[in-house]
Parts: sequence; C-alpha cells; structure tokens
Amino acid sequence: MKIAKDTVVSVAYKLSDAHGNLIEESDEPMVYLHGGYDGTFPKIEEALDGQEAGYQTQLQLEPQDAFGEYDPDLVKVEARGRFPEPLEVGMQFEGTPEDGEDELDSLIYTVTDVAEDKVVLDGNHPLAGMALRFALNVQEVREATEDEKEHQHAHGLDGLEVLDEDDDEPGKDAGPTLH
Repeated sequence: MKIAKDTVVSVAYKLSDAHGNLIEESDEPMVYLHGGYDGTFPKIEEALDGQEAGYQTQLQLEPQDAFGEYDPDLVKVEARGRFPEPLEVGMQFEGTPEDGEDELDSLIYTVTDVAEDKVVLDGNHPLAGMALRFALNVQEVREATEDEKEHQHAHGLDGLEVLDEDDDEPGKDAGPTLH
C-alpha cells in the first residue's frame, strides 16, 4: 500500500543535528495519520508521500521547517520565590509569554539557570534554531480507521484507541510524534 491521505504510517527514525551528531533514535516507530493532520513535519510527509513500507530516505530540515528559529524574546528571568522547591535546571513549567493573551499562547518553559534570587526560563523548543537530519525507514502503511480520520490522529500501530492512564485522554499513547 502506498502512503497517501488518510493512511497511517509507521516510521522508524534517527534524528541528528546538521553535523551528524545523534540526538534521538526511535525505540518504537513514530505512528502518524498522513495527509496534513499535524502528525509530523510537512517536509517529512512530503518526502514519504507515495512511498511504501520498506522505503528509506534521509532528509535535512532547516529550522523554519522543523522547530522554528530560536527566539531570544522567549527567554525570561523570574523571581526565584515564584517556584517550588526543589528547583533544578531542566525542569519545565507551562506559562504564557509576556505578549500572550491566554492559554492558546501558553508555552512550555525550561529552567536553564537558577541563581539565588532569579530563575532563567526558555520558552523555545530545545531544538529551535537547529537544522535537523532525519533518517527514515517506513515500517508499515495501512488505511486509517474512521475513528482516526474523525479524531485526526493515529491510534497506534493497530488502530485501536489507547487511553492514557494519567488522564484518560484518547490517542495520547500512539507512539512518538515529530512536531
């Protein structure tokens, strides 16, 4: 079966930076609903469109086609007292940028530095500003179920909806996604 709109694609991947340094390698294949549903980057969909299981390719995505350019305006310094104990570099918090209007504008901020009375937070994706290389290997292609089309995301390798034990939200355990 060829990859086309409303097919579910299972892809093993290796993600490297532009210098070939490995960032991530999939333990489980990424499973996504093909056809512009935001299951993966548009450039990846474009490269896989019309292909079949067994297809392998490598492509490089520039920042604007992946996680965007690095935005220094998304770095902010906050008072240390606003955060819980213990606080460590790498912890993440959800928040709204200075010019953000509501929850639609909320971002995940990562703690990048902790001083005695200040905390530095970065709202950029950790891979923002980086050109990324993907090595892709299509494992499986199948027709999407009606539920998957309706929900606009894949429900895993077999199409069965999985409930997340933490929040009972359908479809969240369908495997890793790249977006």
